[in-house]
Amino acid sequence: MARRKEGPASGHGLTGTAARVAGLLRTRGMTVDELAEELGVSGNAVRLHLARLEREGVVVRTELRRGVSRPAAVYGVSPEAELLFSRAYVPVLTGLLHVLASDLPPAAFDRLLRRVGQELMAGRARPAGSLRARAEAASDLLNELGGVSKVEAQRGGRWLIRGYGCPLSAATRAHPEACSAVESLLSAFVAAPVSSCCDRGDRLRCCFLVGDSTPRRRGSRGSTLSET
Repeated sequence: MARRKEGPASGHGLTGTAARVAGLLRTRGMTVDELAEELGVSGNAVRLHLARLEREGVVVRTELRRGVSRPAAVYGVSPEAELLFSRAYVPVLTGLLHVLASDLPPAAFDRLLRRVGQELMAGRARPAGSLRARAEAASDLLNELGGVSKVEAQRGGRWLIRGYGCPLSAATRAHPEACSAVESLLSAFVAAPVSSCCDRGDRLRCCFLVGDSTPRRRGSRGSTLSET
């Protein structure tokens, strides 16, 4: 019997049988027995992978299907995980930025991206506490968006969010103005001035100074910021 080719599931970082299970479930809801038959593995092997995928939020039980002796659970990919499988977001975003950059004057392009950052605040509660506590919360927010960052003390009571990569690198490499959206988001989030000081060397790295209204860009080598 010819087997149906599974859809891609690598967008969630899955490999092997787990990726094949997720790929099949993207096409339709299936029971353990149906997955086992399609994959040519035992039901117990399928259950192990489904248990892991459920823990990770990739797979959910969608319904109970009447069986010969007892109902069988039907599994499907969760709506949240379906978003992660898509590879269209980066090229669409990059293409959109190319069009906007060519159609708008630089100042208008920057204003538009800052409005995008403000829109990203919708539904988010602002953190309370000291500037340090709010900077820590902003670092956590940046990490939730796919960054890897930490907070460092600076002179004058300011705080630096230093990133080890850039969650928008596909866009910011060609359009560094995209950092304005993140800068605007973080400023609204912490209710304090935030300026970008991103490293645009061989590897893009986020950098945001909290508590300062004077933007200072980092070049490909070194930093303009003084640490305590």
